[in-house]
Amino acid sequence: MLANILLLVLNTVCGFITLMLLARFYMQWQRISFRNQIGQFVVTTTDWVVRPLRRFIPGVLGLDLASLLPAWLVQVLLVAFELSLRGAVFSGNAGAVALGLLGVGLIETVRMMIYLLFAVVLGSAVLSWVSPHAPLAPLLRALADPFLRPFRRVVPSIANVDLSPLVLLLVLQIVLMVLAGLRGGFAPLLFGA
Repeated sequence: MLANILLLVLNTVCGFITLMLLARFYMQWQRISFRNQIGQFVVTTTDWVVRPLRRFIPGVLGLDLASLLPAWLVQVLLVAFELSLRGAVFSGNAGAVALGLLGVGLIETVRMMIYLLFAVVLGSAVLSWVSPHAPLAPLLRALADPFLRPFRRVVPSIANVDLSPLVLLLVLQIVLMVLAGLRGGFAPLLFGA
């Protein structure tokens, strides 16, 4: 029971840190201003790790790797700690175990990205109906629109109702199912074949 409580706390803390790093990555990638309450919160909660890393990790093609790589590392460490705490016995090959942990950490990072995108699209859709002029609405719309745009070209509006968020959310659910299957593919690396 104590192990489960520890895992709950660790999952919550690591999930929060990962989501904030990924939010910073998304906002910087989409060139969204951090001069709003959410942006300031994201910067304040992630500056302690991103600023020092920027000296060593350059951005590539407009992508802020100093935000993305620590999110991945947090997930790798969380997976390693969770498996160790649950009593998993890793195979003798350290290289294979490291590769397996990196792979599962990458899948978990992508899963967290999808959860963040899921929340952004859902929040944007709800605010567009309930309170389109809310202070948070332009930020969520700016984050969601690049992902919705391809679906808007294909899915027609019906009676001025944009159905592209529903289609995107369905696609994201399918991607989550595929990722769950991929995660199992790393078991031979972690535990031996």
